[in-house]
Amino acid sequence: MTEPQAPPAWPLLLSRGLRGAIDGTVSVMLAGYLSHLGFTPVTVGVVVTGTLFGSGLVTLVVGFVSHRFSSRRLLLFAAYLMLATGVGFAAFSGFWPLFLVAVFGTMNPSNGDVSLFLPLEQAALAGLVVGRRATTAIFARYNVIGSFSGALGALAVGLPGLIARWSNVATIAAERCVFLVYSAVGALVAWLYSRTQTIEAPAAHQARQPLVASRAAVLRLSALFSLDSFGGGFVVQSLLALWLFRRFELSLSAAGAFFFVSSLASSLSQFLSPRLAARIGLVRTMVYTHVPANLFLMAAAFMPTLELTLGCLLLRACISSMDVPARQAYVMSVVPPEERAAAASVTNVPRSLASAIAPTFAGLLLARTTFGWPLICAGALKLSYDFLLLALFHKAEAGPRLDA
Repeated sequence: MTEPQAPPAWPLLLSRGLRGAIDGTVSVMLAGYLSHLGFTPVTVGVVVTGTLFGSGLVTLVVGFVSHRFSSRRLLLFAAYLMLATGVGFAAFSGFWPLFLVAVFGTMNPSNGDVSLFLPLEQAALAGLVVGRRATTAIFARYNVIGSFSGALGALAVGLPGLIARWSNVATIAAERCVFLVYSAVGALVAWLYSRTQTIEAPAAHQARQPLVASRAAVLRLSALFSLDSFGGGFVVQSLLALWLFRRFELSLSAAGAFFFVSSLASSLSQFLSPRLAARIGLVRTMVYTHVPANLFLMAAAFMPTLELTLGCLLLRACISSMDVPARQAYVMSVVPPEERAAAASVTNVPRSLASAIAPTFAGLLLARTTFGWPLICAGALKLSYDFLLLALFHKAEAGPRLDA
């Protein structure tokens, strides 16, 4: 008797690509759009903080109730919330309405995914494969699709300006239309989810409290990821673009082209992660690729010209994301299947909650100086995370080989 085949992963991968494309556009455009509305660098930082903080809270709540609901229902909730978020950003222009939409919506100011979609899709994908190497490989494909589509989205950030000139409408009106496209993507993602077959936890497990067997390991990892995320909050793509605008007067179209190239380099590098992890382990893959990336980030702050600065940032992009599939696979490998959604939420929430604190401070720094202090702060904090992770977990991968 043949075993039943796992549901196909393509709807989840396609959803990641669609969301990545519009997130790539919005993350680069957001700071400029808010500036066109009259927001200062400080208030831009506060709104970005709101998006990260709110995403973290929603993701945490969803993770801890995920064992009570079907995966499809939770994914549809996320898609409908995305639709409402786009409508809110298109409809409002005042600080407080936009701040509230940022807190309770799904807007993503980073080139990576920091929304509640991430843990839900990760848990669903982990149920489709068997073995740590296979898990790392499918997460690599998932992340590459997200990064590549995000790069295309960043490249398209100049389209609203071109459309405004061709149609003789205000630039800010054309930029508002991007948020309506964001809503349309949310509706399309909801349609995909409604037709997605997901592997649900057995009924006997659905009544369990989350994070029983894996609580200690997940909480330790979450604390370390919090430190890394706090550092990353200083250089989310929206604020990194703002720094380049202020220091070098980089145009929006040039910024979009650069973030396209850097996102492309970042995404393609993740295909090397499964092979590297098979040789040296998941933890060492995370650390050995992350340390030089952070050194390049700090070096960019000291570069005197735009060309050298972009060169350092591009070198950083080439290796900064190789740790992502390894990190995701490691988390999934230390928890039982029924706890995956909760574990993914608890370890991904720091990417929103901890990093939500940093953009306000980065905005304050950018308001006072054009020197790259946010890059220095980010690199130093993320290096601390690397060394702590290696010290605490480098001996924790005893067991079957990754290709088992």
